[in-house]
Amino acid sequence: MDERIVIRPYAPGDVDATIEIFLRAIREVSSHDYSAAQIEAWARVEDRALWAERRISRPGWIAEIDGQPVGFSDLTGDGCLDMMFVHPDFQGIGVATRLLRRAEKEALRLGFRRVYAQASITARPFFESKGFCVMTGQIVEKRGQSLENFLMEKFYA
Repeated sequence: MDERIVIRPYAPGDVDATIEIFLRAIREVSSHDYSAAQIEAWARVEDRALWAERRISRPGWIAEIDGQPVGFSDLTGDGCLDMMFVHPDFQGIGVATRLLRRAEKEALRLGFRRVYAQASITARPFFESKGFCVMTGQIVEKRGQSLENFLMEKFYA
């Protein structure tokens, strides 16, 4: 794991960095598992203010390397890991692992004994490697496109 990775709380000034990471991760990484039409439907942020409001309304974290945001995640009030995306240039070095550890720590602090995610085809192997189990496969609709993902969960003692 890269020792340069620093996890810090999300701040309002991170909105544009999180949007860029989200869009690039989908367009450059998830595009291996989804069609061009599906990627086009999924990789959009139509309301920057709403995006910013969602990010600041819940516990969220930014992963940085040398002061540059390279990933982000957040946790909803019911234990859902709603967002976890890593910049394409920083895949496979431990960014998502560090973000997940931070989210799990917060979930336990809040008293959750279960964390769940709706994992993409791309993200499923990562979550499985971290102890999450697939509860069900599902189809979600995004702007007229059907995308397969997986409801996954992990329980804590």
